[in-house]
Amino acid sequence: MVSREQKRAALYEKLQLLRSVTNSHALNKTSIIVDASKYIKELKQKVERLNQDVATGQSSTDPNPLPVVTVETQGKGFLINVFSEKSCPGLLVSILEAFEELGLNVLEARVSCTDSFRLEAVGGEDQGLVEIIDAQVVKQAVLQAIKNWSESSEQE
Repeated sequence: MVSREQKRAALYEKLQLLRSVTNSHALNKTSIIVDASKYIKELKQKVERLNQDVATGQSSTDPNPLPVVTVETQGKGFLINVFSEKSCPGLLVSILEAFEELGLNVLEARVSCTDSFRLEAVGGEDQGLVEIIDAQVVKQAVLQAIKNWSESSEQE
């Protein structure tokens, strides 16, 4: 009798977890499962669209595409993401020099430079700076650093 109650409680807990993951507002088991099924179908469609976007991006005529840069404002700092499908020796140094020129301190960073280049950094402004830097200024500085790096690496 106790194990039946434990199984029922475990099932209820798993259904509630499934309900929260799929953002379902359903109350009964069947509706939760139907909502989860719809959610899975939506995710599959998103994956297919992303795969198509990636395939389209890979078939572009530029053999050496520049890294993709995104900058988001977070509190008094920025979340900066840079991604390239190929390894980019020396690019990290160029980007960090751009941060320094802007007066940004790198508070936290994750970098991968093996087969591809990926940088995820959280940067904050020096307290002594009077001017306020916005995300667009940071993005332009990073893009300029990438452009400068690209030009210097082509000459070698």
